[in-house]
Amino acid sequence: MNGPIIRVKNVDLSLGRGPARVHILKSISLEIARGVAVGLVGPSGSGKSTLLMTLAGLERPDSGEIEIDGANLREMNEDQLARFRGQKVGIVFQSFHLIPTMTALENVAVPLELAGRADAFARARAELQIVGLGERLSHYPGQLSGGEQQRVALARAIAPDPAILVADEPTGNLDEATGKGIVDLMFALKRERGATLVLVTHDKSLAARCERTIELRSGRVEAA
Repeated sequence: MNGPIIRVKNVDLSLGRGPARVHILKSISLEIARGVAVGLVGPSGSGKSTLLMTLAGLERPDSGEIEIDGANLREMNEDQLARFRGQKVGIVFQSFHLIPTMTALENVAVPLELAGRADAFARARAELQIVGLGERLSHYPGQLSGGEQQRVALARAIAPDPAILVADEPTGNLDEATGKGIVDLMFALKRERGATLVLVTHDKSLAARCERTIELRSGRVEAA
């Protein structure tokens, strides 16, 4: 399919209730081409992570349109959105978000099972081998280092072959050397799979590896 894989038009989003309600995203409009790596940058509180979660369908805007790979997210109910996300969007969080009572293999396989993949465990095993954890399949998150946990999270995100991979400060909880290894792996997988990568980062060297940066300030796109 030609054209942008992500289209955002006049998106506004506020969070909180009553006097505590805060206008986070303000008239955001942008397009992202298929297969590129994009860094979302800007000061803390500028709306980067909220925009990322909105693109992933984890936050619903108050107004405006979000189109991902030709599908309008506003037209989907929660079940449809969850299915779409499971097929099209891989998510890597700063804090890993692994299920502590599941092994590395189960953490990767269970979302595939829920999506109806008959080969869920075989696929999960193959993805964990690709990220260098073939010997750690039966280990629980508490038995893994931070870098290993983030590799499990990356394997889980990439296993469905999503069109879009989003990452929110993926190296934020890792030391410099470990973080570099995760970033190298993430960019390699993005290239091999032809995915579009959108990542939030404060790291200027990481943003510089992207083909494009989008700068947010006070909830608005300042430079794209």
